[in-house]
Amino acid sequence: MKKTKRTVNQVLNRLRQEYPQAGTRLKWNSVFELLVATILSAQTTDNQVNHITESLFQQYNKPEDLAVLTPEQLEPWIKGCGLYRNKARHIIEASRMIIDRFRGQVPDTLEELMELPGVGRKTANVILSVGFGKPGLAVDTHVQRVSSRLGFTKSNNPEQTELQLKSLIDSQDWGMAHHLLIWHGRNCCQARKPKCTQCPLADLCPASTG
Repeated sequence: MKKTKRTVNQVLNRLRQEYPQAGTRLKWNSVFELLVATILSAQTTDNQVNHITESLFQQYNKPEDLAVLTPEQLEPWIKGCGLYRNKARHIIEASRMIIDRFRGQVPDTLEELMELPGVGRKTANVILSVGFGKPGLAVDTHVQRVSSRLGFTKSNNPEQTELQLKSLIDSQDWGMAHHLLIWHGRNCCQARKPKCTQCPLADLCPASTG
């Protein structure tokens, strides 16, 4: 375990140097806007979400704005993202719960965030780390793939991967690690054609062909 933790620290240090700009690409001005944007981001690129929210948030950027809508009223605003009908319903229901159960404020614990419709562990961890600056490590397809190739995790289950990574990384670094692994997955360690010969982690990676 000590050797693995040491290797994880080496990986994160190299990735910090490689991606000093790593962070969320979603654009938001409040934790509630971040919540809506993160719900919209499932199976949709961050650039597409930003395109949608640029106009959406000019009209609706508070729980009170969205809670009074019907899904049919919200759908045209978010139609450019995948699963938009489900997302419209979830965003409206989450807005109502935030008003009724959490006094109009987005909750700041993993358990309470996951009570909101449309919010799973990944979204809740994003809100914790990005929105509140609290320890959170969201596992998406990039984090899952990169951490598996590096030999840090042994599970294809995102929750198990999250727990394994959290056991290897200091809690204050969870959010940063999430972003670094995502950026590396997008830019180098891609699903079909990983750029192993260009990878700064090649000597540390059991899956490297470089």
